[in-house]
Amino acid sequence: MFDASLRRVIDPPLNRLGKVVAKTGASANSITIFGFCIGMAAIPAIIWEQYLLALTLVLINRLFDGLDGAVARQTLLSDFGGYLDIVCDFIFYSGVVFAFAVARPENAVPAAFLIFSFMGTAATFLTYAVMAEKYKISTDIRGQKSLYYLGGLAEGAETILVFILFCLLPDYFGFIALIFAGMCWVTTLTRIYAAYLAFRN
Repeated sequence: MFDASLRRVIDPPLNRLGKVVAKTGASANSITIFGFCIGMAAIPAIIWEQYLLALTLVLINRLFDGLDGAVARQTLLSDFGGYLDIVCDFIFYSGVVFAFAVARPENAVPAAFLIFSFMGTAATFLTYAVMAEKYKISTDIRGQKSLYYLGGLAEGAETILVFILFCLLPDYFGFIALIFAGMCWVTTLTRIYAAYLAFRN
């Protein structure tokens, strides 16, 4: 919901940092993979209930997630880079939720329901991007991307805010997860309707 607005705030400093990093010779894909590994390290931290450490790793992961695109814009935007970024994001998102289920068995059902909800947002996001390419529909409202980014009530910014709340308020994981799962289903339904309007003919 807030991703497009936030892009206007975070893109300028990220692009400046991207210029500096690009001069070192680091590739966008290597930054994606390194950031992904840092994000994956949050999983054992959550399982061991080291929530502040997990929060730090999550935030570093998100920094690298923005930085890889900034470096790519300074060097080479590639379809594989866009593909790798999305794949790593979805694995990271579900991995964090899975970790909370392992940490505390009482989190298992809300965690499973949230991951179930992620399937709806992921499927509607990715299939819309495929059809948008077929229909030659493009947008740069969320910055220059390798594929079409369809918005919704639950996007990247909301997901990270929820992850921060998970780490700061682990005792309320189930409550927060169920609310966010509801937001994901609203996003899924509105994306299906958007696809209906765009592709019905």
